[in-house]
Amino acid sequence: MNRQTMEALGFYQILNEIAQFARTDRGKETLLSLRPTQNKKKIEQSLHEISEAMNILAISGSVPIHSLDQIDHYIEQAKKGIAIKVDQFTRIVSFLDHCQKLKQFMKDKEYAGPMVSMYAASIGDVSQLEAEISRCLRNGQVDDYASSDLNYLRRHLATQQEKLKEKAQSLVKSGRISPYLQETNVAERSGRYVLAVKKEFRKKIQGAVLDTSASGSTLFIEPVELSTLQEDIELIKIAEETEVERILYELTQLFLSYEHVIQVATQTMHHYDVLFAKAKYSQKIQANIPTINEEFRIHLKEARHPMLGHDAVPLTVPIGEQERALIITGPNTGGKTVTLKTVGLLTLMAQSGLPIPAKKGSEIAIFQHIFVDIGDGQSIEQNLSTFSSRMVNIIEILKTTNDSSLVLIDELGSGTDPREGMALAIVILEQLFEKGATLFATTHYSEMKSFADETEGFLNGSMEFDIETLQPTYRLLLGKSGQSQAFDIAAKLGMHPTLIERAHKKAYQQDKDYHQNIAREALQSPTYQKQIIVNKYARSNVEKRKQEPHASKVTVYNQGDNVLLVATGETGIVYKGPDDRGDYIVQIKGDKRTVNYKRIELKIAAAELYPSDYDFDIIFKSKEYRKIKKDMNRKFVEDKWLEEDE
Repeated sequence: MNRQTMEALGFYQILNEIAQFARTDRGKETLLSLRPTQNKKKIEQSLHEISEAMNILAISGSVPIHSLDQIDHYIEQAKKGIAIKVDQFTRIVSFLDHCQKLKQFMKDKEYAGPMVSMYAASIGDVSQLEAEISRCLRNGQVDDYASSDLNYLRRHLATQQEKLKEKAQSLVKSGRISPYLQETNVAERSGRYVLAVKKEFRKKIQGAVLDTSASGSTLFIEPVELSTLQEDIELIKIAEETEVERILYELTQLFLSYEHVIQVATQTMHHYDVLFAKAKYSQKIQANIPTINEEFRIHLKEARHPMLGHDAVPLTVPIGEQERALIITGPNTGGKTVTLKTVGLLTLMAQSGLPIPAKKGSEIAIFQHIFVDIGDGQSIEQNLSTFSSRMVNIIEILKTTNDSSLVLIDELGSGTDPREGMALAIVILEQLFEKGATLFATTHYSEMKSFADETEGFLNGSMEFDIETLQPTYRLLLGKSGQSQAFDIAAKLGMHPTLIERAHKKAYQQDKDYHQNIAREALQSPTYQKQIIVNKYARSNVEKRKQEPHASKVTVYNQGDNVLLVATGETGIVYKGPDDRGDYIVQIKGDKRTVNYKRIELKIAAAELYPSDYDFDIIFKSKEYRKIKKDMNRKFVEDKWLEEDE
C-alpha cells in the first residue's frame, strides 16, 4: 500500500484518532506506525483480540494501564551504575502496583476475553520488589527505618540540633551578650544558627561573621560557643546522606535484578495499551468484526465512513461474486466519491486488523495493492495540468495492477474533451478488468453506463436523488445507472413541460411526456403561459427578421461550443454571450477573452461534445469557486459567498 493511497483515503487520520485513546507515548507511536498486511492469520488474530477487548470494555471501561515512558530509561540508568532517585522510585512503585492490578483485573475477565486475559499471566511476581521499595521510601524520601544506621543517625541528628537550639537561646538571654544584640531572636544563615549583633560591638563577641544586613548596621555572627556543635551536626548530616545513597544503590540493584520480569511487564502493558486503544475507537464508531477472505469478495452491509459517523448514509456493496467492477453514476455532491473512499478506507482498516463500521456479516477481501485516483471534480480545478497529472497516475496504475489489486477511480476521463475522455475511460476500464483487478469507478458519461450494462463482469450503480426535495439521498442503488436529473429538476422548479420535452428530444433523440404530472389548471397559470408567450414572441420576431431583405445574419453560439478564432487560428470554448454588442466570452487555454461573434467560427457544437447533464463548472470555474459551491450545496457556510471568476 503506497503512501498516496493511504493519504487519499484518510487512513492516517484514522490512526491519529485511535492514537488519542492510548495512555502511553510508546503506544501512540505503535498505533501511528500501523500498516495493512496480507497475512490473513495475523489480521484475524488482531480482530479476535480486539473483539475480546471490546467485550472486556463492555464490563469495565477502566483498564489499569500505566505509563511506560520512563521504565526503560530507569533500567538503562541502573545498568550504568547511576542510583535511581527517590522520585523515580515513586513512579516505579506506581508501575509495579499497576502490574499487580492488571493481573487481577484480567484474571476476573477470563470469561469475557480468554485470549486477551491470558497475556497478563506472563507478568511475573513483583510484589516483593514493590514491598521493599515501599518499605524504604515514604512521603517522598528515604524512610528513617530503611536501615538501623539511618535510624540512629537521624535520631542523633535531632538530639544535637535540639542542643544547638537550646544553647543559642541561652546565649541570647545571657546578660553578657544581650546588650550587644540588635534583636533577641536567634537567626539562621546557610543552615547555621547566628546572632544579630550591632556593628559597633563586633569585637565584643567571638565568632565568624556569616552575613550582614542590607544597611550594614547588623552583623550575623556565629558564636564560638555554637560552632563546635554545628560542626558535629554537619558531620552527622554527611553520614546520613552517605547512608541514604547506600540504600538507594541497594534498591537500584534490587530493581535491576528484576530486569527481565519488568521488561516482560512493560511489553505486556504496551500490548494492552495498543489493544484497548483500538477497542475503544471501535466502540466509538460502533464497529464490527468483518469476515476476511482471499477470494476478492467485498460485501459491505450498511457500512459508514468512520469520519462521518452517524451522519453517513449506510452503504451496502456486494461485489466479487459475479461482477468485479462497479460503475457509479449520479449527481454532483451525491456521494459518489464518499462511496469510493468508504470502500477503500474500510479495506485498509480491515487489512490492518481493525474492525470496521459496518453491520455484522460484512466481508472484506485481502488485496496486494489498493490504487486510488481521486481528483474530486467538485473541489479541484479540472484543467489541462490536472488531467495530465491524473493521467500520469492512471498510467502507473495500469503498469502495476494485477489480479490482486483494488482500483478506485473517481470521475474517470474528466477534465478533457468529453468524447476523448469517455473513450479513454472505457479503454482504461477494459484494460484494468482484463488484468483481473477489482474496480470501482464513478462517471458522468452516459456511454460508460451503457458500456457497464453491456459488458459481462460490470455492474451499474447510481446515487439516489430525491426529486421532491431536490436533494441527493446519498444512497447507492445497485443494478441501475443514474439518469440525468436536469429535466426533472427543471420541471419541479416550474419550467413549461413543452420546453422540457423539446430539450429531451434533442438530448436523447426520443420523445417523453412531461405533461402527465402537471394539472391542466397549473399549465394555464401565468407562470407557465408566460414562458410559451415569450417563446412565441421570440420566434415570430426571428421569422420577421428573416423576411427583411437586409437583415443581418448573426450566428448564435451556446455555452460549451468549440469555436475557432479566425484571426489567430486558436481554438476555444464558449463560456458566455452574446451581449448587446454581439460579444462572447471565450475560454482559450485557461484564459477568458471577449471576442465578437464575427471573429469566431463554430467547429463542434456543445451538444455533440458533452452529455446533456454535463457540469460546465468543471471547465470554466476555479478550484476555490467549486469548493465553496460544493460546501454550500451540503450545508450553510458562514462568511462565504460565490463570486463569478470571469
